[in-house]
Amino acid sequence: MQLIQGDLFKDFPTLRFVIPHGGRAVPFHWGRYRGLAQEMKKPLLTDHLLKNVFFDTCVYHSAGRELMAKVIPVDNILFASEMLGAVKGNRSRNCHHYDDTKRYIDQIDALDETSRYKIFEGNARRVYPRLDARLKERGKPGRVAWDDEQAGGSIVSSS
Repeated sequence: MQLIQGDLFKDFPTLRFVIPHGGRAVPFHWGRYRGLAQEMKKPLLTDHLLKNVFFDTCVYHSAGRELMAKVIPVDNILFASEMLGAVKGNRSRNCHHYDDTKRYIDQIDALDETSRYKIFEGNARRVYPRLDARLKERGKPGRVAWDDEQAGGSIVSSS
């Protein structure tokens, strides 16, 4: 709400936030945020926030992952895993680790190959331009050419 109410990104256009765990409650309250922004005469969330705010994929419940993929634009989702971090152990039915979030993203039927590329690699290259530069130096150019001006800036990772 503070990001919606303020104009932080007007003053700091290259500042970026990565909100972990699928944005926590953000996907559940997206309509509320959109409505409150409209009431405050703020720009659309896509214009006001989503050039600077991103969400990671550390979500361990299929309904939560599906909601994140439906609500959050694919350009704002970054792959993340805590292998083996917060949730140690295996899912009893299939012996896969809870923290194996790649499997979870692969299981979202609504995502096409381009969307998966963005989540697994392309978005990280855009949000973390120094990573992209290092990968290019090592002969890994990536599949998507991102706008260099859009790629610059600071990263703030929240946990």
